[in-house]
Amino acid sequence: MDWDGALARAERFSPFLEMMSGRYPDIAARLRAGEDEAAWSLAARAGEGASGPAQALRRRRGAVALVTAVADLAGAWDFERVTRTLSDFADEAVEAALMAAFAERYPGEEPRGFAVIALGKHGSRELNYSSDIDPILIFDPETLPRRAREEPVEAAVRLGRRMSEILSARDGDGYVFRVDLRLRPSPEATPIALPVEAAISYYESMALGWEQAAFIRSRVCGGDRRLGDYFLQAIRPFVWRRSLDFGAIDAILDISRRIRDHYASGQAFGPGYDLKRGRGGIREVEFFAQVHQLIHGGRQPDLRAGATRDALRGLGEAGVIGGDVARRLDEAYVLFRTIEHRLQMVDDRQTHELPADDAALANVARLHGLETSGALLDLLHPHVTWVGNNYDRLAPEKEDGRLSVEPDGLVGQLAAMGFAEAEAAATRIGRWRAGSARALRSASAREALEELLPGLFAGLAKAPDPMAALNRLDHMIDRLPSAINFFKLLAARPALVTMLVTILSHAPVLADALARRAELLDGLIDASALEPIPDLDTLVAWLKRGEQGDDYQLLLDRVRQKVGERRFALGAQIVCGAADPLEVGRGYGRLAYGAVEVLGQATVEEFEKIHGTVAGGELVIVALGRLGGGVLTHASDLDLIYLFTGHYETESDGAKPLGATQYFNRLSQRVGNALSVSTASGPLYEVDTRLRPFGAQGLLAASLDSFSRYQQDNAWTWEHLALTRARPIFGSAAGRAAVQQVIDRVLAIPRDPLDLARQAVKMRAMIATHKPAAGALDVKLASGGLVDLEFLVQVTQLANQTAVDPDLGRSIDVLAGAGLLDAGLKAAHDLLTRYLVVSRLVSPGSAEPPEATRALVAARCGARDWHGLLAMLDEARQSVAASWGAVAASVPTEEA
Repeated sequence: MDWDGALARAERFSPFLEMMSGRYPDIAARLRAGEDEAAWSLAARAGEGASGPAQALRRRRGAVALVTAVADLAGAWDFERVTRTLSDFADEAVEAALMAAFAERYPGEEPRGFAVIALGKHGSRELNYSSDIDPILIFDPETLPRRAREEPVEAAVRLGRRMSEILSARDGDGYVFRVDLRLRPSPEATPIALPVEAAISYYESMALGWEQAAFIRSRVCGGDRRLGDYFLQAIRPFVWRRSLDFGAIDAILDISRRIRDHYASGQAFGPGYDLKRGRGGIREVEFFAQVHQLIHGGRQPDLRAGATRDALRGLGEAGVIGGDVARRLDEAYVLFRTIEHRLQMVDDRQTHELPADDAALANVARLHGLETSGALLDLLHPHVTWVGNNYDRLAPEKEDGRLSVEPDGLVGQLAAMGFAEAEAAATRIGRWRAGSARALRSASAREALEELLPGLFAGLAKAPDPMAALNRLDHMIDRLPSAINFFKLLAARPALVTMLVTILSHAPVLADALARRAELLDGLIDASALEPIPDLDTLVAWLKRGEQGDDYQLLLDRVRQKVGERRFALGAQIVCGAADPLEVGRGYGRLAYGAVEVLGQATVEEFEKIHGTVAGGELVIVALGRLGGGVLTHASDLDLIYLFTGHYETESDGAKPLGATQYFNRLSQRVGNALSVSTASGPLYEVDTRLRPFGAQGLLAASLDSFSRYQQDNAWTWEHLALTRARPIFGSAAGRAAVQQVIDRVLAIPRDPLDLARQAVKMRAMIATHKPAAGALDVKLASGGLVDLEFLVQVTQLANQTAVDPDLGRSIDVLAGAGLLDAGLKAAHDLLTRYLVVSRLVSPGSAEPPEATRALVAARCGARDWHGLLAMLDEARQSVAASWGAVAASVPTEEA
């Protein structure tokens, strides 16, 4: 590292740094020798002997600027260390100035009841060499010290003014920081310091979109940190909204367009180019990151980094933006900011423009270590061009292309798009324009609708049944409480319009869900939305991830929101052909396992706060039926059994002790409520516990010992058949293993094959009587359907004491491999299951799908067309019916 050369460049090409070098010769000598740590120690003491805090800070600031600049020019400190160092000094300066202001007005008082919130580059610890700082000042009227007959707001304003004066006043030693207080709400009408509750109220109800983006880069930098943290925690929902807020995003994009228009002279690259505001400059890197943070950060807390580089890195790692895009933006950002620093080093002036004069531009180039102004322009140009082109894709110029407001013209446009019933479609648009729905009564909502209409109706025109899709859309809009963000999201994401049209055309279940929660569509913009559900550990970590300070009720809401989004996305995967329905069914299953794990654990922890723990005992939850098998549909219930280990006479050790039986029954009820009760975020799952010992007459939670005795001494054969699909899904590894041992022991009981078949056939006949098939396409209950297949597999498993696996597909593979079942039954199982999963979305009543949807159903099930699918289903059911019929035939008629 050329420390001597760096100092020489600083002294030759920067009048400001030359002056600082002369003012602090000891520091300059240390820097020339490459002793940056020693130089920094001297800079920290540069204020010693000053006449007061203000002068001490000004002297320190000049020394800090010298050390940081030369270490930067020498390449000893990277960009991040430079900006962090400048930002940390700003924190020290703010704290010192506030302490001095307090000491002057309230001697002996700590700076309580008054907090300084850093925004902008100070908030994200990315300060320039010559930056303003943009704080917001808040105070607590209850705890802020004040003089007699002094109102709290007067006291706070005087403190704020004095702090600002200490930081920004100039003398022969320069200044510390320029302070800009105009980022507070309504700066033309409000005092410079705001009561904390009034500030919270403003940001919760009246703040503008750009203010939401500004608080991405916010933190407490001085004063009463408890007060500052309280404020930032309170407004967090304003900044990070789970439902996509296009108002904030539009505000950022609008600011960008205004900047380009207002600073037109600095847009063209070359001498005079504005590195901060120019097309392809610093702001466009920052805005690009912030727009994506606002889109995804409400649901992904890992993306909420304040620093631009950290934000880009997180967005790239999460797959929100491409890894190459993140890397190139980061490289450009570091280069732009570095050259911006060179511009500001020259005269310690807050400038962002490349000098228009060639000699001045060459001076900046040489300060950076380049020979000519042309070399500097060549270094910047490719990055500026790429960043500008990349940003243009985010904020393209809007085209008019709207649908006509004249009835005849509108009908003609819709007919040209392909609407066979163009007049009926035009009438529907007319109703919307007239504000027929609650969500369309505001002018802003109707304006958002107008932007969307061309792309939306172009997509609807391509639907198999455009009017049916339009009718569902109309019904959905009628039920929306607000439509602005929904319309803006679709207008900004044409691919989502296609997906929405597909959902409206074919999936009433998903369309109804959208009508209840339009923000579900937001979830489809995440990179992972159309990917498989991850492994259970990753899923559980994602479901648990929340915010510091979240309580149990917030967790219940958050899990419902996340599960709802992923269930909706899984349904969309099926309808849009992005995944095999069988894999989606497994995804539904893992999602349910994750919800049981997270909500079960949280409920146990809440319960233990009051009732303590039961020594040697714990709750274990067992899944049965489709949940035990791990493959669910969109509408599946959760079949659960609650068990507890340990002795039933043990008492818990909490403030309100309970006996073990009462303890675990209450706890089980709480867990069931956590999984099923509707909260502000809606319902989660229906829970069915009727398969527990003694059914509805039995205790909700049974001890493991009593469960074991019941299964061996009292259970019906059909209960043992059901137990073949049992899977412990909640509890410690030891607790689950203990339950599994009991299940394995029960299933290993020797049985008379004929009696087993007789009992199974009898049970199947009862089901057929009390719960008949809804029609020929009820692949679950109809003859040769999945229920027959389950009975067939279970009887074969128990009769032969082999292949007992809750996963029906795996069991069939093993039994077929052993020659105990027809090998073709695995294909029958897969086809029937695929059809069941798809049909629950497109024809939930098990009726024949609408004609327009049949081709889609056939394709998702692997058939060429609808008639081909019917033939495949008929063949599969005949195969199952023949094998199950052989079991039924083995039972004498009079016994069956």
